Amino acid sequence: MHPSKFAMAVVLAGLVTLIAPASARDMSLGKHSADELKAACTKIGGSFSQGKERYGCGTDCHGAPGTDCIVTCEASGKCIAQVVGARRPRSIESALKQ
Repeated sequence: MHPSKFAMAVVLAGLVTLIAPASARDMSLGKHSADELKAACTKIGGSFSQGKERYGCGTDCHGAPGTDCIVTCEASGKCIAQVVGARRPRSIESALKQ
């Protein structure tokens, strides 16, 4: 017995629905200084790092250091949050903690 084209389409649509929300994407957070990011990172329990050209913070999205939720900023202060799924953070804190 061969599956119908409709059944195959339903299965494919279901797989796309499951995979798509898990994709990470970048969201702009505007400009923030290294001191602002460090303070927010410390408050949430993340891990802050700073180099010559970038600074950033990573958490496990639940208040501990990790790499599941990340905010990175260029030396100019322009910051990007890496988010998963449909999340749309409006602040550093909401980007680093779900």
